[in-house]
Amino acid sequence: MFVLLFHVILTTMVLKVCQVSKKYDSQQVLNSVSFTIGKGEIVGFLGPNGAGKSTTMKIISGCLSADEGTVHVGNHDLSKEPLKAKALLGYLPEDNPLYGEMYIVEYLEYVARLYGQKGSFKEKINETIAQTALGPEIHKKIGQLSRGYRQRVGLAQAIIHTPDLLILDEPASGLDPNQIDEMNELLVDLSKEKAILFSSHTLSEVQAICTRIIMIHRGNIMVDQPVEEIPDLQSLFKQKTLG
Repeated sequence: MFVLLFHVILTTMVLKVCQVSKKYDSQQVLNSVSFTIGKGEIVGFLGPNGAGKSTTMKIISGCLSADEGTVHVGNHDLSKEPLKAKALLGYLPEDNPLYGEMYIVEYLEYVARLYGQKGSFKEKINETIAQTALGPEIHKKIGQLSRGYRQRVGLAQAIIHTPDLLILDEPASGLDPNQIDEMNELLVDLSKEKAILFSSHTLSEVQAICTRIIMIHRGNIMVDQPVEEIPDLQSLFKQKTLG
């Protein structure tokens, strides 16, 4: 039974962050941060501005190097096998940089090729456009889109290669309430086959769709527990992040 359980743990673990630290000049931004995420989990990554959320996400995605510690995506050490690790993750950063002069389909084809996909992408692109509800704006260049639709393009590029891990920094930014509901439904659907880590300042949204909460403050993990064990997320947030 132990062997079977150990095998399940190995095959379902998607992300392992171990003792990650980061300093900017004299400021300690992350202090030995550790956590894991498995397939099927939607983990809300919470904390006040400046807590270390975006820095952690940039390190996990390989956009920023840690001073200490390791990150494994699947079975790959991000520092030793960066291309193999990055191929397993999709990342939507907070500032969502896009090529405004490109059409949506053109951009998604470009991203798919960056991930090494070959052949015709038509079916996968159509599927991704449908998932992210980009159809009404498909004829436009990215620079002509509203902020909400640009956010959808950012999510589309993060999932175009069918990654095992999604890292989403404020994915609902710029979306109206109806679009936020659509985004949440999509994340729940995607989590059936992926691990998802996303940050948000909307606590009600986090509590509605997340299976687990990780809370960070001043570079330290303050909370890491299932949502069902947190009766009042807002009170817990204030308790752990004030002072």
